[in-house]
Amino acid sequence: MAGPLFALLAVLLALPVPAASVAPDAGGQDDVLAATLSGEYALQAGRLGEAADWYLRAARAADGDPALAERAARIALLANDDELAGAAIRLWKRYAPDSLAMRSAQATWLLRGGRERAARRELEQLLRDPDPDGWRHALAALGSGTRDPDASAKVLGRLVASGAIPDQLQAWLAFGGLAQRFGEPRLAESIVAEVVERFPDEPRVALLRASQLREAGDDDGARAALAAIERQALVSPELRLAIAAEYDSLGDPAASARVMTLGPQDERSYGLRATLLVKAEDREGLGEVYEELRGSAGQPDPGGRLLLGQIAEYLERHDDALEWYRSVPGGPQRQVARLRATKVLHDLERTEEAYAALRALQTDADVDEVLRRDAYLMEAELRADDDDAEGERETYARGLAAHPDEGGLLYARALMWERRDDIPRAEADLRRILVAEPENVAALNALGYTLADRTTRYAEALELIDRARVAEPDNAAIIDSYGWVLYRLGRHQEALAELQRAWRMMKDPEIGAHIGEVLWAMGRRDEAREYFEKARELDPENRSLLRALRETGAD
Repeated sequence: MAGPLFALLAVLLALPVPAASVAPDAGGQDDVLAATLSGEYALQAGRLGEAADWYLRAARAADGDPALAERAARIALLANDDELAGAAIRLWKRYAPDSLAMRSAQATWLLRGGRERAARRELEQLLRDPDPDGWRHALAALGSGTRDPDASAKVLGRLVASGAIPDQLQAWLAFGGLAQRFGEPRLAESIVAEVVERFPDEPRVALLRASQLREAGDDDGARAALAAIERQALVSPELRLAIAAEYDSLGDPAASARVMTLGPQDERSYGLRATLLVKAEDREGLGEVYEELRGSAGQPDPGGRLLLGQIAEYLERHDDALEWYRSVPGGPQRQVARLRATKVLHDLERTEEAYAALRALQTDADVDEVLRRDAYLMEAELRADDDDAEGERETYARGLAAHPDEGGLLYARALMWERRDDIPRAEADLRRILVAEPENVAALNALGYTLADRTTRYAEALELIDRARVAEPDNAAIIDSYGWVLYRLGRHQEALAELQRAWRMMKDPEIGAHIGEVLWAMGRRDEAREYFEKARELDPENRSLLRALRETGAD
């Protein structure tokens, strides 16, 4: 997976408010409006192919509106309907022949259709376009989920060889990251060599080299590349953050925390150091940060006192933590501190006092609604920790009585029902969220994934996940859900491609477990075991992993 320097551009769709479906009537603008409304209705129902068809009809009826043609094209690409996408792109091209976005979509469509030479010509024109955003559109076309990463990587290699990449460090870094994301270490290495030659004194080149070596499995080489530029972190806070992030990607949060000690310290750097040391389970180092901060805690600084409380809480110095939380003088930090104090009371086994403090927060008209809501969420969490199933359920009931249809409470309760294998109730809560917020992406994805994972209602699950994909097409969690429902539908090869794309974007144990299960079903059991092991290294107790191991017998 590419490092933090290489955030790729997402191709996003802005969704208007849903409307009822209307059959098109004859007659100019009525045709446009009716087809658009029908397209939007189909889109809200998750029927992407139907939505693309209606938007294409609307674009034809509008005769000259590139926005409708663009919307039809983008939805068709998400629906993997090459025929509709081609028709929409041709219409879009007629209306807006010079549009960078259109040319990017056309390149994606050509790549998906296996027309690599034509796609490369289009991409070269984007890369050489005088518009400074041309290369970004080429990058989006190559990285926006083509069906065959190997074909896209081959096209990228030829673009590099032809000298088409513009002479800009940011562009080279982005395409280098894309090569890593494609899993092409030799191509990434050739890009690094080119970057080193073009920009020899740029520390971000060393970061690219380190990232490339890490992806190739050469951790020692990556560390050496980072060590060579560490001193520059003293004068550049941005570079300090980037080096620290790369060490963290190497699985070395302790080295990352050490880099964060270079240069001036402030509340942000102390907070990051504390987070990294917690991740490294370095209690001694965290104690040193605590002492550093405590030495300057004479000022009534809300952020510093809150951080001291959080560190003390992690170090299990509960009495100190409670004192720090109660000393936070005001501001939004005061609200966080009041909530965390209840958790500390619970950890001190002052259980009734903790619950009484939460009840006081829940009924305090002087605090904002978010804090009152969060007090119910905290109480439910503590009840679960106490194995008080009835108390957890009752807490959510009280919270929703005080905050009817509040999305955060409904979502948390849905997860509780799913954890208890009560899928009908989990579904009911997620649907309540969607009644109030039809485009709540988290709820759409959660409901779609739950139906795919825990029921046989796969077609319905696909429609829900497709609605989430329209809103966030490059969200790794949603891509994972999409791959999983494709697997449940028996479309194993398509599922594997999507799940591996999600894995390249985010190394997550659940995604790894899903890939392993799909590979196992395809008879590729040695590869499946490799992914199961990668998932186990990330989280040996992951529920999806344990279930996959149990169901495949791979453990």
